[in-house]
Amino acid sequence: MTEFESLAVPGPIPTSVSRPFWDAASEGRFTLQRCDACGSWIFYPRSHCPQCWSPRLTWQEASGRGTVKSFSVIHRPGHPGWKVATPYIVALIELTEGPTMLSTLVDVPLDSVRVGMRVAVRFVPVGKFALPMFAPLQSTKE
Repeated sequence: MTEFESLAVPGPIPTSVSRPFWDAASEGRFTLQRCDACGSWIFYPRSHCPQCWSPRLTWQEASGRGTVKSFSVIHRPGHPGWKVATPYIVALIELTEGPTMLSTLVDVPLDSVRVGMRVAVRFVPVGKFALPMFAPLQSTKE
């Protein structure tokens, strides 16, 4: 069990728009919306494409890979339930498909994180949910 698996925090509140994302995550699948009109990949889940405003969005399997654009080491959690995991790293991940996602980095020493680091999704059970976090992609796995 990782420190994240023992978190006592409220999980996400799925909506009719985001439920497919959370359902896929609970199955260990990383999915994103894709616009049927213009082909844009979309994250966070929405009812309309932010590029062309089309409501024709479908859920598709995504690579689950990306690159660290920026990161911060959190020493003081915003919620007391995260205290058991501090310090931890939050990062902006530019997904291979294009969108940027804010997430937690795992399996990497605090002093080893770098902008440009390649990462892959890893689903971590937290309460009733599997949260998408990211871990370094070893060059032998690419």
